[in-house]
Amino acid sequence: MEKQKIDRINELYRKSKAEGLTDAERKEQKILRQEYLELVRRNLRSQLNNIDIEEKDGTVVNLGEKYGSSKKGN
Repeated sequence: MEKQKIDRINELYRKSKAEGLTDAERKEQKILRQEYLELVRRNLRSQLNNIDIEEKDGTVVNLGEKYGSSKKGN
């Protein structure tokens, strides 16, 4: 996410605490937050998909193959 968008999220947050937001600003804040959260989720999924776990029996299981690679949103 571009720094300008993150700065705008923070600006809207500060304004919401200080004086309140207009309807248009609330809508913009909601859209920016959703975009930010989607990027965080996508990055976390990507990291988890690249983790290998060694089971008690010695086998190595990739979390992406076990849980996520074929699921919706990956």
